[in-house]
Amino acid sequence: MAHVQTTNLPPLKPHEIRHPFGLPLGSVRGLMSILICLFFWILLLLPAETPAKAVLAHFFLLGLVLLAFASSPRLSDKDESPFLPWLMRLIFVGGSIAVVAFVLFTRDPSIIQQRLTPDPDEVRMWWIPFLGSLAGGFSLGLVLRFLLGPLNHVFQSMRAWFSVLGLIMLACELAIFFALASGAGKVDEFLHYCQCVTLVIVSAYFGTRA
Repeated sequence: MAHVQTTNLPPLKPHEIRHPFGLPLGSVRGLMSILICLFFWILLLLPAETPAKAVLAHFFLLGLVLLAFASSPRLSDKDESPFLPWLMRLIFVGGSIAVVAFVLFTRDPSIIQQRLTPDPDEVRMWWIPFLGSLAGGFSLGLVLRFLLGPLNHVFQSMRAWFSVLGLIMLACELAIFFALASGAGKVDEFLHYCQCVTLVIVSAYFGTRA
C-alpha cells in the first residue's frame, strides 16, 4: 500500500479584529481628526487679505471629533500599542493651541472670530442637511456594528472602506475648498452636497468605532 504523506496544517485561527491599515485602534480617527483640524489651521494662517471663512460642515465634523476621538482609547487588545493614537491626539491638541497662539500674538485677534464665524445664509440653509447626514452616518455605523458584530469579516471590510473613503474625501475637500472657494468667500452648492457625503462616510466610520 502506498504511503500517503500528510501535512500538518495549522489550526484555523479564531476571528480576530482587524484594524484599518493595520494601525492601532484610534489611529485612523486620529488621522481624520488632524485632517479636520488642518482645515481650521490653514484657514487661520491664510494672509489677512484673504476673504476666507469656515464652512459649516467642518464644525459638525469637529463636534464629532470632540465627542468620539477625545475619549480615551480602549486598550482591549493585548498586542495594541497606544503610542500612535496618543501621538495623534498630541498633534491634534498641540497644533490647535500653537496656531491660535500664533494668530493671537502676531496678528489681529479679531481675525479668529471673523474666519471662524460661518456664513449666516449657509447656516440657515444647510444646518438641517448637515445634521441629518451626521446623525444618519453615525447611526448606520452603529447599526452595522450591532447587526453584524465587530468580529464579522464583512463588517470589518466595510469599516475599512469607510476609513479609506473618509480619508480621501476629507483630503479632497480640503484641497478643493482652498483652491476654488477661499477667494470668493462662498462655498459652491456642489461642494455642499459633497460635504454631506463626507459627513455620512466619516460619521459612519466613527459609528463603527463607538
